[in-house]
Amino acid sequence: MSVQSAIRRRTAPDIRARKNGDPIVMLTSYHAHTAALVDRHCDVILVGDSLGNVMHGFETTVPVTLDMMILQGRAVMRGSQQALVVVDMPFGSYEASKEQAFHSAVRILKETLCGAVKLEGGVKMAETIAFLTARGVPVMGHVGLTPQSINTLGSFRAQGREEGTWQPIEDDARAVAEAGAFSMVIEAVAEPLARKITETVAIPTIGIGASPACDGQVLVLEDMLGLSPRAPKFVRRYGQLGPMIEAAIEGYARDVRSRAFPGPEHVYAMKSKRD
Repeated sequence: MSVQSAIRRRTAPDIRARKNGDPIVMLTSYHAHTAALVDRHCDVILVGDSLGNVMHGFETTVPVTLDMMILQGRAVMRGSQQALVVVDMPFGSYEASKEQAFHSAVRILKETLCGAVKLEGGVKMAETIAFLTARGVPVMGHVGLTPQSINTLGSFRAQGREEGTWQPIEDDARAVAEAGAFSMVIEAVAEPLARKITETVAIPTIGIGASPACDGQVLVLEDMLGLSPRAPKFVRRYGQLGPMIEAAIEGYARDVRSRAFPGPEHVYAMKSKRD
């Protein structure tokens, strides 16, 4: 009987140890098949609540539910083997109380088997982060632009572009780190501020529209592949799959209408009779 050693996934402590080390590579994924591709090249896979925009066509992430996150988290875990999988806690699943946050996080961890959760907010969420981490829940923080707060922010605009607005963002980052988060996402923050935060906090920072000085970077997979019709300023398109997919669909439709597909090689012939 052969014994096959299990592939060890990266863990939250592994990522925490990457502060000032090799850059952390992180992408989103919501499906088993894309997770398998991302897993080969990335340290962290984020099951982001951006699935509300990418998969469901919502204008914001606010409508995303805990059940939606768990469903896609399961898919990503089935498709991946090595990366740390982090699942976003959606709007309304953790803000009411630290106890609510714990019950939501436990559901995510138990039902997906992922390695960590992510939540948005700084000073106001520090007590919740400390509560979760003290009870065995690895937490990735998220400061700067927090998309779940869009209804109070009013628009998706970069933060900290005037130096007089830096202090609250710096306070948020410090609070997240001191509360016990193992890393934090810094989103859409002026480059000098993101650089300063990275140099100041003791945990890895993962930038998205932040700074090359961050300890890692994250993008939404569909944005960088050219599948999203519009992408933020901070996205570099590493592919243009949207036009390629449409061209393939157009070719399929043309062949069906002209009866060029299916061809003889795509259908099943009768079995020959045995004598």
